[in-house]
Amino acid sequence: MASSLNKVILIGNVGRDPEVRTTQDGREVASFSIATSESWKDKMSGDRKERTEWHRVVIFSQPLVNIVKSYIKKGSKLYIEGSLHSRKWNDQAGVEKTTTEVVLQSYQGTLVMLDSRQGTGLPGNGAGSYGSDSSAPAREPTHIDDKDRPEYAAEHLDDEIPF
Repeated sequence: MASSLNKVILIGNVGRDPEVRTTQDGREVASFSIATSESWKDKMSGDRKERTEWHRVVIFSQPLVNIVKSYIKKGSKLYIEGSLHSRKWNDQAGVEKTTTEVVLQSYQGTLVMLDSRQGTGLPGNGAGSYGSDSSAPAREPTHIDDKDRPEYAAEHLDDEIPF
């Protein structure tokens, strides 16, 4: 049994178009910020209040990076599951900075596109047919994670009922 758990779940909107960079060893990494908001009614004034939090998301999983590159843009509504990581770095002036990010790594991250089908740029009917040809029916919901890779699915499909 695990003695601790580092899991973050967010539902929010992408603040600007994702940025994709290539590491020195040739792997692509996607990053973007996602906004989550909460609203409430102020007890004293009766006014409606809202607070928005911004979260930095970094994706190392190559299948998810490909989805981000193809379909995610500013305003996209996403469900994200990852883990919280803090790292230190020095800015251009040499001042040490600390940042905390939600990280989606291979086999440990989930990305669900929550946008309506219209205007998403997805193939077919917009429901997300990752790994299938355009004649195949799209899956519902638009849920893309490392388990949805075609090679994973082919390895684990079995026509027989296991009991």
